[in-house]
Amino acid sequence: MKHLLSLFLRLLSLAAISTPVHAQPLKTRLNQQADAVESKVIAWRRDIHEHPELGNREFRTAGKVATHLRSLGIEVQTNVAHTGVVGLLKGGKPGPVVALRADMDALPITERTDVPFKSRATTEYNGQTTGVMHACGHDAHVAILMGVAEVLAANKKDLKGTVKFIFQPAEEGAPPGEEGGAKLMVQEGVLDNPKVDAIFGLHMAARSEVGSIGYRSGALQSAADIYAIKIKGKGSHGAYPWLGVDPVVTAAQVLMGLQTIVSRNINLTDAPAVVTVGAIQGGNRVNIIPEEATLIGSIRTFSQEAQQLVHRRIQEISTHIAESAGAKAEVNIENLCPATYNNPALTDQMLPTLEAVAGKENVKLIPLRTGSEDFSFYQQQVPGLFLFLGGMPKARKPEEVAAHHTADFYLDESGFLLGVKALCHLTVDYLEQWRGAAAGR
Repeated sequence: MKHLLSLFLRLLSLAAISTPVHAQPLKTRLNQQADAVESKVIAWRRDIHEHPELGNREFRTAGKVATHLRSLGIEVQTNVAHTGVVGLLKGGKPGPVVALRADMDALPITERTDVPFKSRATTEYNGQTTGVMHACGHDAHVAILMGVAEVLAANKKDLKGTVKFIFQPAEEGAPPGEEGGAKLMVQEGVLDNPKVDAIFGLHMAARSEVGSIGYRSGALQSAADIYAIKIKGKGSHGAYPWLGVDPVVTAAQVLMGLQTIVSRNINLTDAPAVVTVGAIQGGNRVNIIPEEATLIGSIRTFSQEAQQLVHRRIQEISTHIAESAGAKAEVNIENLCPATYNNPALTDQMLPTLEAVAGKENVKLIPLRTGSEDFSFYQQQVPGLFLFLGGMPKARKPEEVAAHHTADFYLDESGFLLGVKALCHLTVDYLEQWRGAAAGR
């Protein structure tokens, strides 16, 4: 009897070993193929990190992406919104269209990290020579999505719908005088032909532990606006200030007045807001009162109501303080991007997928973030879910790790694999669940 049982178990083992890959469950294949592509993802990321490019100038990166997608049999469109690349993978079965997005641009920062693939690129930016560095994780985003494309393309016949891969330029902003980023991609129809039903994206988080995924339903990141306030006074000799109207003193009073917007006008029990004065400029000599002074800064809000309130108060405070000093204020406010808003229904729908991939204990509800992300332009058009992927070594503490947009920015590459698996499973589960929901209607 024992001999027969042993023989039966051995036969079962041999049958499992000889099972063709294509006969295995799709979820099993996704994980196995993601494991297999991990080394490629790391290699792609290192290559892109070593050769960073600023917004609307991602020529090498875009070429690398397009070549890879074509090698997988994916339809490719290039030169979208300047240097953007869009890949279209049509599954073997009918269904909805899911978009996955990665941003490609680097920052004008001279890298200080001591890694073999350190960037040594330089450029001229705002009249100054500076280094170029992937100091926000966009190199990892590109590499992860390239890996996702390889895994999903290998399972094309089993996909119940279409996947659109969006490799976007200029998330950090287009060069002066140019348009770019997600806003321009939307304008050029990236969410159409075929029309996208849902979009997913992720961002590396250098101060969140590897293996973790951060999410939030509804508002996640703030809207971003910039402003300039020009104070026009009357110039005079510095020894005779009563003969003029000092725009520098007036600008200082406006600066202090702006600080009351958040402390006295915003209902902070709803959501935070930020009004920052980044620079004050005026005059060029110790004994000359100039004719003009300018303040420039940024605004962060989480709702349209709060945004409108801040804009109105900046206008009122600047104008009335200037008038009280005998000066005039010209206020210009420019919208950069709306708040990143995760569709609540989509977030609830996909949360079990994230917990299955990362483990429930590793999927964490995170607080509002006052950083901004132009992924929000896609979310204004279709339901979207934006996530944060941990990139901090497990032995470190957040306060010990360099922040994003700094010369010492660093990511633990062991976190990339979870990004590949998360996007693959989100895609497959959404396609499957949409099919089930449609059948039930």
